[in-house]
Amino acid sequence: MGVRRLLFLVLIISLALFAVVNAVMMWLNNRARRNRLELLSDPARPKDELMLRKRWQQFLQTAYIVGCSVPLLSAYIRKVRKRVSGVHAYEEFYLRHEVMKVTLSILGTLGISVAVLFLLNPSLSFLLLVLLTAVVINSLLIDMVVNRLERRLLVQMLDLFSDIRHRYHQHGMVDEALQEAAESAEDEAGLHTRKIAEALISNNPSEELEKYYEAAPNRFLKAFAGISYMIMEFGDKVKEHGSIYLQGLSGLTKEIHLEILRRSKLDYLLKGLNVIALVPLFFTKPIERWARSSFPAMDEFYMSKLGYAAKILIYIVIILSFVLLQKLQQNDETTYRAGRNSRPWEKAISRVPLFRVMAAWAAPHPGSADYSKVVRLMKETGTELTYEWFYIRRVVYSLIVFAVTLTMTLYLHQMSRHHIMYDPVVQDSFFGQTTITQQEEAKRLSSRDLEVMRRVNMSPEATYAEIAEQLQQAESKGLGKDELVDSANRILGKLQAYHNEYFKWWELVLCLFAGMLGYEWPFWLLLFQRKLRYMDMRHEVYQYQTVISMLREMDRISVEEILEWMDRFAVIFKIPIQKCLIHYDHGGEMALQQLKEEVRFTEFQRIVDKLLLSVEKIPISQAFDDLEGEMSFYFEQRKQDYERIIDTKAGLGRLIGFAPMYSLIFIYLVIPLIAMSFMQMNIYYEQIQKI
Repeated sequence: MGVRRLLFLVLIISLALFAVVNAVMMWLNNRARRNRLELLSDPARPKDELMLRKRWQQFLQTAYIVGCSVPLLSAYIRKVRKRVSGVHAYEEFYLRHEVMKVTLSILGTLGISVAVLFLLNPSLSFLLLVLLTAVVINSLLIDMVVNRLERRLLVQMLDLFSDIRHRYHQHGMVDEALQEAAESAEDEAGLHTRKIAEALISNNPSEELEKYYEAAPNRFLKAFAGISYMIMEFGDKVKEHGSIYLQGLSGLTKEIHLEILRRSKLDYLLKGLNVIALVPLFFTKPIERWARSSFPAMDEFYMSKLGYAAKILIYIVIILSFVLLQKLQQNDETTYRAGRNSRPWEKAISRVPLFRVMAAWAAPHPGSADYSKVVRLMKETGTELTYEWFYIRRVVYSLIVFAVTLTMTLYLHQMSRHHIMYDPVVQDSFFGQTTITQQEEAKRLSSRDLEVMRRVNMSPEATYAEIAEQLQQAESKGLGKDELVDSANRILGKLQAYHNEYFKWWELVLCLFAGMLGYEWPFWLLLFQRKLRYMDMRHEVYQYQTVISMLREMDRISVEEILEWMDRFAVIFKIPIQKCLIHYDHGGEMALQQLKEEVRFTEFQRIVDKLLLSVEKIPISQAFDDLEGEMSFYFEQRKQDYERIIDTKAGLGRLIGFAPMYSLIFIYLVIPLIAMSFMQMNIYYEQIQKI
């Protein structure tokens, strides 16, 4: 079977495996939902079937409790629970059921796959490679499950909002509409609607909604909860275009439609690229075996330092490609939470005096242009690190990358020495397979060369005469003149290559350069995060506009109350808004001016400018009289941004997804084959000249 057909076969098998896992999990989810309804509505079902399902649910609950007591498994279960709990946050029994179902499905699929692959190729290095691949695929499967749950929730919310509109027309009361709609809504949407309704009718709805905002899985539910509370507190008003509350629901429905279309199109364009990026991970060894069996001269490349470096480079390309593809496919809401309490590892390392001194030496001094640039970047990205901790992270990354590069360089030198001493002698033939007799002869020559090299004490100063003498003594049958010359020159070349395998100055420069890249990596990552956060900022500003469009119609509304409502919805701008509220009593205009200077985002600054006008000069309704036109413009602008971003992500995804395949073919096969061909042509040319 050719390599091309083998690659195609593995690709088909991988895609089929992912499809089977997805189908099984969807079937299990639908079956569980159907079973819960049947248990309540159909008491005449066979008792054996009901008992079997009850035992399965008990098994999952018991497995959850037992799994949480196992050290490594408990950490994995907590990771899965954290990802799934955003959708199933309020029904503990069903949440545990879903978490264990996902955990057992993923671990079972990966465990069976690893076992089958190891039985097909019982090699320790291949097992480590497969385990690394399983760890990478694990995150892909979790993302796939969570994205499917999030999309299902978005679809359910469309039906929910339509039902709430109908109930609100009937009763004219928000709490009644939410409670009745929650009864007929599907699982996830019904859970969240009941939670919002309970918060609205509680003794302290503001505090309960704050708790809900922290656990809400998307910005649409947060906006829906805030709009419902606003209408209950201030009352609804009918404008030219209808009810304020119903207009808010219509705006959220448009947003959800846009989000579903974006996700569907992005998933369609990037579908299967993760598998294509991982497939070359399993084909380094088969390609190496095929090349070494068909072209014996390729042994010299694959067993050399350059060959090992090429293999490591391919693995790095595969892992980076997979990670970047996951970043492209992420649909998460903003993971940043302003003011969150965390214990970064940089804080613990900062207690070591050596690292504090190194960070202080590397960091720009306060007052310099570089210092201002870094501080502004950290504010715009909302990182929880302090200035000192950030430079401790840069120093630690630099040391780690330098140490890893230095270790790999020394390891490659050691592998090259082992290759020179013990590997079979490369035959002169370039094409065809080597016979068993040729392989045994190559091993015999390698053993004889090693014996002669040890007899001369591996000395780099050994002469041709000394080596020839030792060869005559090592070979009992005697050597011909041509064979003696070839063997002596080969051993001289081995001794020279052996002693040439030492750590060179330019390799130290290379390690230092790698350390510099590690030092700059956190800074580049902040630049990348700032670029990504611009879209999240637009989402948040659009929510502010939605809230203000309702509040401006309310009687006796003030600028301070608008800031309080903005604070309830804030994520990225939460800390600046809270500072503004604290200083507002000492002067509204001064507090708003400080807010405008601290947040350098144009759309947000426009809102602050209108709030400044509303402090003493004009009413709030007049300051925001053009808000509906701006909201319509921003919505169309974001539609174009989504299309442009999707096209960009699709192009990058195809480039990144096929990069490992191209790297494997060209770096590990084509380029070495061409190089070895030219080297063999030079050898043949020299032999022809001697004739």
